Amino acid sequence: MVKLERDAAGLAVLTIDAPPLNLYTAELHDQLIAAVAEVEEDAPRALLFRAEGKVVSGGVDVSLFAAQSTPAEAKVLFDRMLELPDRIAALPFPTVFAAHGLTLTWAFEVAVACDLILAAARAKFGLVEKVIGLTPTMGGTQRLAARAGVGRAKEFVMTGERYDAATLERWNVVNRVLADDGFDDAARQFASTLAAGPTRAHAATKQVVAHFEHGGVPEANAHVTSIAADLFTTEDLPNAVRSFLADGPGKATFTGR
Repeated sequence: MVKLERDAAGLAVLTIDAPPLNLYTAELHDQLIAAVAEVEEDAPRALLFRAEGKVVSGGVDVSLFAAQSTPAEAKVLFDRMLELPDRIAALPFPTVFAAHGLTLTWAFEVAVACDLILAAARAKFGLVEKVIGLTPTMGGTQRLAARAGVGRAKEFVMTGERYDAATLERWNVVNRVLADDGFDDAARQFASTLAAGPTRAHAATKQVVAHFEHGGVPEANAHVTSIAADLFTTEDLPNAVRSFLADGPGKATFTGR
């Protein structure tokens, strides 16, 4: 169901392959959590999420919800489900989600927990929990609001409609829309460029943005100078500075250390 591969350049690729619809199940959750734990323990320089099959995911196996008999039981399930995107969002390296087709519910919520979202032109997205009288439980509503605004998040969830990649790019949810042909290779190449970059600086950027999300510009300003100054303990920054002075911009190579 879940395969985690790494290349020599430091890119990890997590592939979801649970045909025919890549539905979220307890077993898939366990495998995804195990893969996330592996990259937490042995960090790559970037992580790409992708899926096999015609769709990224058709959503959640509704039998999971049918098995809940009380609000207390349901909360245990929902807390467990929310752990996955929360841990992905906290990873200290760039994360990219590649959506090649229909991306519903839990898969969309994982996507917006990633740093960047790439979408094929044919991709469509939706939070369709309203069809069973539920609201999204894996952080999708609030993370969508952070990217697109409160009004758009309410529209997306309350209508339960499927939105195309171009629309979500316009909403600042999808970062880039790529051609359908060659999408997988293009997504891998994009993620590889991040993996080849200054990993510690990327982690610092994520810290600064997290402070902004928590307390706006004043909180980010209170932390950014210390975060940036700590990069002088890395190998990449002084090496890149020397390269810049000796050979000009764009010639440095980075090790991620």
